[in-house]
Amino acid sequence: MSQINNDMHLLLTGASGQLGQCLADELKTQGIAHTLLSRQDADINDTVVLEKIVADKGVTAIINAAAYTAVDKAESEPELAKRINEDGPAALAKLCSRFDIPLLHVSTDYVFDGNSQTPYVETDQTNPSGVYGHTKLNGEIAVQRHCSKHIILRTAWVFSEYGNNFLKTMLRLAKECDTLGVVADQFGCPTYAGDIAKALISIAQQIHAAEQDKSGAQAPYGVYHYAGDEAVSWHGFAAAIFEEAHRIGALARMPILNAIATDAYPTAVKRPAYSVLNMTKIADEFGVNASEWRLVQKDVIARYL
Repeated sequence: MSQINNDMHLLLTGASGQLGQCLADELKTQGIAHTLLSRQDADINDTVVLEKIVADKGVTAIINAAAYTAVDKAESEPELAKRINEDGPAALAKLCSRFDIPLLHVSTDYVFDGNSQTPYVETDQTNPSGVYGHTKLNGEIAVQRHCSKHIILRTAWVFSEYGNNFLKTMLRLAKECDTLGVVADQFGCPTYAGDIAKALISIAQQIHAAEQDKSGAQAPYGVYHYAGDEAVSWHGFAAAIFEEAHRIGALARMPILNAIATDAYPTAVKRPAYSVLNMTKIADEFGVNASEWRLVQKDVIARYL
């Protein structure tokens, strides 16, 4: 991979977010040339700034990790959610098309309604609820429409040592509360952001190699799913977090964990009851395996605490 790394230059948008920070760490670890852009550096809709970066740096692909992810707040900020989740990806896709470079765009399980009984495959019917889900789906559509060289990576239940996420919230509440009620009738696959980062970079490397291949082989562009290897409820995820934190001595005592129904924890937007993602396609095309979340959460908990 060293030869591939040497002639790649990746532009990462959303660099200050949870996934963005994990991507920045991994790019540095692998020694891949890259440029980081956070919201403070540039707006992803600012094509003048981005065009200059792509041209000056010789960018070979863009990874878009920028997103508006406040699911409930999006209901009262629809224009901001649209600007980040729809308009931004559209602008990036048009930019990539002009420079004939790939766009790797991160999406979400919220494009589905959660009514399935089996893991979602990439071709399943989308039917989002709420502003967040709709803007993320429209962002996917914009990427597909404006850039033929695209990878759309849907993921779910993201956690890491960075940012705000369920794992960190549970660890904080465990120290503050003797008893906690956690939803037990919503199921998904926890996914470590560091593993998403590795998956995206591996895909970028393989696509770059395919683009450089003069034999005429086509890079397998399209929509892919990537998530954790085991489905669990939020209640089950919380139990696993507490058990590990207690095992390593970070929690002196585990709180009593009560299973509650979704109806007992009302939110502005309905969450998918079942958002397990099938990952056969990404394994077949890129050799990328699911995130082993139970294993990796141990390291994340140890680092965070």
